[in-house]
Amino acid sequence: MWLSMVMSALLVLFMQTVAASEYFKIQHQGVERYALVRAPASLVGTEKLPLVLVLHGGGGNAENIERMTGFTALAQRERFIVVYPEGRGRFDHKLLTWNAGHCCGPAMQQRSDDVGFIRALLLALKTQYPIDAQRVYVTGISNGGMMAHRLGFELADDITAIAPVVATLFGDERLPATPVSALIINGMQDQSVPFDGGAPGGRFPDAWDGTPALPAMAQAEFWAKANACAATVNVSNTPLFQHGRYACPPDVSLQFYFVRELGHAWPGGRKGSWRGDEPGQALDATTVIWTFFEPLRR
Repeated sequence: MWLSMVMSALLVLFMQTVAASEYFKIQHQGVERYALVRAPASLVGTEKLPLVLVLHGGGGNAENIERMTGFTALAQRERFIVVYPEGRGRFDHKLLTWNAGHCCGPAMQQRSDDVGFIRALLLALKTQYPIDAQRVYVTGISNGGMMAHRLGFELADDITAIAPVVATLFGDERLPATPVSALIINGMQDQSVPFDGGAPGGRFPDAWDGTPALPAMAQAEFWAKANACAATVNVSNTPLFQHGRYACPPDVSLQFYFVRELGHAWPGGRKGSWRGDEPGQALDATTVIWTFFEPLRR
C-alpha cells in the first residue's frame, strides 16, 4: 500500500510537470505572463500554420477554456496552432480576468496592460513557432470575448479576424485602423451579458465597472461600420438561431449567430463550471468559428 501511494504521488508529480512544461512564459512590464500552447505533433518543412488565440472568461484560466471549447482536438485535425493565453489575477492560473475596458475584476481594476501582453506574446510566439502572420485569429468567451473585441480594434494590424462569444461592447470603442473580420455569437437567454443590453447580471455583476452593455446587435453594427460593410444585413431564421451575413468589401467577412435557447455558455461545448449555464447543442461554436476563420487572410 505504501508503494502504491508513492507511485500515485510520483504519477501526479509527473503529470503536473508535463502540464507545466506546456506553458509559454514571457515577461511583460515586470510580470511573468503565461499562455498554454498546443501545436501539431509534427511540422512539415517550411510549413507556416494559422494561429488561433482562445481567451478564457472572467474567473477562468487556460485549461478551463481548453476543456470548454475542445479547440485542441480540432487544431490537431486541421493543423493549426492554438494558444490559450491567461489574464491577470491574485494567483497564477486561477481566477483570472482580462482588462477589456469596462470589465472585468482585478485586471480591469489594476488597468492591466493586456493588449500589450498579447502584442508581446504574438511577437514571442512567432520566434518559436512557424506561424503564418497572415492568419492570426482571436476568439474568447464573455470577458475573453470582450477582450477579443478590444484586440480587434487595438491590434488590427496583427489580427485577421475575431469571434467573440457571449460578449458585448459598451459604446465608447474606437474604430480599428484597418479592417478586421468578425463573427459574433450570443445567447438570447443570457442573463450575465444581457442580449438586449443593460446592466450586467449573473453571479458577478460587480466585476464590471457599472457601464451598461449594448444590445448584442450593436457588436455587428460596430464592425459593419469599421469594415465598410453594407448597413443592412441578410438574416436567415431557424428554430435554433438567427444567422446574419453582411455584404462587405473583398477579403472581409462579418456574420453573427444569435442562439435562441442559449444562456451564458460556449455553444456545443462543455460547461465552464458546475454552476454554469448549459451549452446546448443548437450550434457547435468551435467548428463554426474555425470554418469562419479558415479562408480569411490579411
